[in-house]
Amino acid sequence: MKYLEFDTPATKQATELASDFKLSNHGLLKLDRVFWNLPTPALYEEAIFRGEAHMVYGGPLIVNTGKWSARAANDKFIVKEASTEDKIWWGVYNRPFSQEKFDGLLARLQAFLQGEELFVQDCYVGADPNYRMPIRIITDSAWQSLFARNMFLTIRNKDELKKHVPEFTLIAAPSFTCDPRIDGTRSETGIIINFAQRLAIVANSSYGGEIKKSIFTIMNFLLPQQGVMAMHCSANVGKKGDVALFFGLSGTGKTTLSADPNRQLIGDDEHGWSDEGVFNFEGGCYAKVIRLSAEHEPQIYACTRRFGTILENVIWDPASRKIDLDDDKLTENTRASYPLEFIPNVVEEKMTRNHPKNVIFLTCDASGVLPPIAKLDMNQAMYHFISGYTSKIAGTEIGLGIEPEITFSACFGAPFMVHHPFYYANLLKQKMEKHGAKCWLVNTGWVGGKFGVGKRISIRHTRNLLNAALDGKLDDVQYRKDKLFGFEVPLTCPEVPEDVLEPSNSWGNKEEYWTRYDSLAARYIENFKLFSEGCPEEVIQSGPKRLSQL
Repeated sequence: MKYLEFDTPATKQATELASDFKLSNHGLLKLDRVFWNLPTPALYEEAIFRGEAHMVYGGPLIVNTGKWSARAANDKFIVKEASTEDKIWWGVYNRPFSQEKFDGLLARLQAFLQGEELFVQDCYVGADPNYRMPIRIITDSAWQSLFARNMFLTIRNKDELKKHVPEFTLIAAPSFTCDPRIDGTRSETGIIINFAQRLAIVANSSYGGEIKKSIFTIMNFLLPQQGVMAMHCSANVGKKGDVALFFGLSGTGKTTLSADPNRQLIGDDEHGWSDEGVFNFEGGCYAKVIRLSAEHEPQIYACTRRFGTILENVIWDPASRKIDLDDDKLTENTRASYPLEFIPNVVEEKMTRNHPKNVIFLTCDASGVLPPIAKLDMNQAMYHFISGYTSKIAGTEIGLGIEPEITFSACFGAPFMVHHPFYYANLLKQKMEKHGAKCWLVNTGWVGGKFGVGKRISIRHTRNLLNAALDGKLDDVQYRKDKLFGFEVPLTCPEVPEDVLEPSNSWGNKEEYWTRYDSLAARYIENFKLFSEGCPEEVIQSGPKRLSQL
């Protein structure tokens, strides 16, 4: 297109909102044209003009990310250098990358981008002015520039944009292919973070989530060193100012359950908990929309019919421009990216000076044995936070099949946690103790049997259980002590049948239930051996017991 040398829709406005801190500061030289901080309508026009996207019924922009329909978790690296060498929890999620290889890869990328057109969004991550960080997202496509605009905190003031100097920059170049022989990557895709140079690269992946999660990983490294708990959770606040945090992996219900008409949403995925309160890292939401229901998730459903939303890999009919949220032909991991204010009941400032009264760990138990809700003491809270038990739901990572895969993801977000899990758990404990927060384990998975035998727990029951916990209605009911895990399970809950609170009731074969439950306890115990070094004995002892030990 550019070789024909004709103007695209936003050519004349390309530099009107430019920063004085130019792309030459990032070694990006001899570029064809740079589009600076374009607003949503201009990015729509550019994306459609360039054949990157289409507009569908109601106004969303729809894109197909090709083979990258999920995060490439195995292709993520962190440069090992003086500032990270002794602080990073090196291992399967934080793979070391040499400074020399990074320099070589960056030089190749800089050369590759010469003569290209690029899009820049200058924005912030972190809604609290005390902790926000100026960032820059550089993309080679207009739709990913809109994605960055949706997901982060935008700047509306022209003078502020002019003076913007990023403290961290991310270059997203899906058109650039890594060469493992030269670059030291695992494949042709690479997500590499360099804390010394304050630069991240997302190469050869069109999946928008890589941009979002790379910035989250960066915050997870930097903020805890300032005493701020960085969390993979959603957050909302009740009418009395009581804050609730919802931890959980993708597919466990963080976004759905926190979008509560009776409570104001602070954010759906990434937050910081400082001594001054709770704040959203982002300015938008990135919700799974497969089989989304207007009845059960009306607020998110409405966003899939709205101008400004980006729909990733959703099936649509080119003639009618109608979308089909039930069709998983491309992926189970269909997504919607939209500004937080699209949800009607949000905290405008995306932060609160109040502190959490309830901390909820959402787990999707595919084995169908955990109770729907349990109250944890502080040591149990640390144990379950470090364990991060859940089931990976199909589609959220490349390579997952249809059946959920039982997994343990430390801190309910291991791929994005950069320090040792106990570092985060201890910080969470300090915050919870200081502000008197209660902790709950909520199972949003299966009842009456494992996946394929039982059924997913009713979202209505889960909402009623959560409402009771948040409103203090479980404070005065009777509890039973769980035989294997030792946590407290309420015997009654308003608007929830009593037999739902005892999961073995829904199993036809009680012996099979206890065999399964014992097997899950064994998995917990085995997994925690990875973290026991450096954990206090009282936390280790707060885990489950085997049937043979009783």
